[in-house]
Amino acid sequence: MIQAEAAPQVEGPFPLSTLRHSVAHLMASAVQKLFPEAQFGFGPAIEHGFYYDFDLPEPLSDKDLRKIEKEMRRIAKRSPKIEKEVVSREEARERLRSWGQEYKIEGLDLIPEGEEISFYFHGDGDVRWGDLCEGPHVDSLKDHEFHFKLQHVAGAYWRGDEKNPMMQRIYGTAFWSKEDLDAHLEWLEEVKKRDHRKLGTDLELFSTPGEEAGAGFVFWHPNLGIIRREIEAFWWDLHTRGGYKPVYTPHVAREHLFAISGHLENYGDMMYAPMELDALPYRVKPMNCPGHALIYRDRGRSYRELPLRWAELGTVYRYEKSGVVHGMLRVRGFTQDDAHIFCTPDQLADEIAGVCRLVDTVLKTFGFEYKAYLATRPAEKTIGEAEIWDRATDALREAAKAVDLPLELDEGGGAFYGPKIDYKIKDALGREWQNSTIQCDFNLPERFDLAYTAPDGSQQRPIMVHRAILGSLERFVGGLIEHFGGKFPLWIAPVQVAVIPIREEHADYARGLAEQLEAELFRVDAMLDAGHMNKKIKHAQKEQAPYMLIVGGDEAEAGTVAVRRRGTREQTVVPFGRFMELVKELRETKSLETPAP
Repeated sequence: MIQAEAAPQVEGPFPLSTLRHSVAHLMASAVQKLFPEAQFGFGPAIEHGFYYDFDLPEPLSDKDLRKIEKEMRRIAKRSPKIEKEVVSREEARERLRSWGQEYKIEGLDLIPEGEEISFYFHGDGDVRWGDLCEGPHVDSLKDHEFHFKLQHVAGAYWRGDEKNPMMQRIYGTAFWSKEDLDAHLEWLEEVKKRDHRKLGTDLELFSTPGEEAGAGFVFWHPNLGIIRREIEAFWWDLHTRGGYKPVYTPHVAREHLFAISGHLENYGDMMYAPMELDALPYRVKPMNCPGHALIYRDRGRSYRELPLRWAELGTVYRYEKSGVVHGMLRVRGFTQDDAHIFCTPDQLADEIAGVCRLVDTVLKTFGFEYKAYLATRPAEKTIGEAEIWDRATDALREAAKAVDLPLELDEGGGAFYGPKIDYKIKDALGREWQNSTIQCDFNLPERFDLAYTAPDGSQQRPIMVHRAILGSLERFVGGLIEHFGGKFPLWIAPVQVAVIPIREEHADYARGLAEQLEAELFRVDAMLDAGHMNKKIKHAQKEQAPYMLIVGGDEAEAGTVAVRRRGTREQTVVPFGRFMELVKELRETKSLETPAP
């Protein structure tokens, strides 16, 4: 697998984020030199570089980016210092008005009263340029060696609101050394090659036909359907062994249900508009949990029944703004691997520990490293008594300790209805993804008046634990495509073995091998037509089959196969029975490797 992006090796006189923010200013001054009518938005440093938003009279091209880079270098040579100037709010407004920078005036209004207002200037003469900015910046663009690259242009709504004007966002990056810049650009090329949208087309995995179906809806093609089926089977097997029972809830319900649950009040802007049926408003569901609460409430419950563990692969619908919809990673309809546990307070720690073990098994099966965070009670707008929050938070800590799970503190990061453990996974390129979550909920049991009969005959509220391990199947599988770069391990690969006869007269032997593999439920591409062998090998390489079996007269006579592994040219001749044992073991153990037989 590709290793994580290497950390910069050269440390400069200022933090890398400070350099990048200063280079963003340098870029903005070059843009104004080339496009005097430019209006400026914001230009922050970000994780891997910087960006700056511009309102320009014409769209920028790659050729324009090269011109801007050239102008940036010219300006840097004439910019001995970056200087800070603190002004009053009135002075700042007058200056921005004289510059004709309307977006910056709006930005000035976002600065809270009492906070310092500052400008940063660089350059002199015809290249002197200033910007409303809180800093910090490097002290000079000339005295320190640095290396930068402008990368691409994208559209971005002013302040992220689609009701506002669309601006042009120039992305770039900067490092203290050329070696670090080159290494980063190489890493970005690998990221580009692994883009799940590109691989989705190359490997015929999925499509998002927005023109006909609407943006944000994923159509799983047969190849990706196979991968999903295998993941779901693995998921159900683990849950069945863990004492979970399957439930299924409708995709549509009365709007009243979501008023009870609080989703209409708290997530109404993310829900699809109501549809009227029988003179009543209905909604497609944004979450599965209200349905599970209704199943629990269908009859009286005793403490003897608890804990109850119910699981559903339930499809939900949420309105994501068109500007953030992105392949399989940000969609409007997705399937959650949702499960809910209803338990007593005394059972809570053990139940959470069981979920932690389940998360560990699932994530490690796919080769993910992860970190876990304990998100505690927010400062405002929470429900439930402090004592219950403390008990739930202690239960999360106790459960994590029981399974040797280190927790980093996310102070105040809990949901309004309870504390939680959040997981972040790291993929093969070193990128972090928000993934699994375990949440204690006091809200829905209260809203739906859920209860159980305690040993003393009293009616008590259960604690409802929400937990998702994969999260959204669409997002998880989209990330998985990039994690593996389309080279899926054998157990989930759409085509596991390609069988290729050297010549047409060897097709009968190849057919027999394919039939034996298919009898053991392996997914086989038997290339038995009269085409050229090399063309078939290229096809098997394109579909990323983990193994190719290339067979001719010698193999037919000896009962052997010439095994060629994905990504190699070498062939190993072994008895077919040995190969069959190997692939059975790889499938059974869900191995991530593709070893030689």
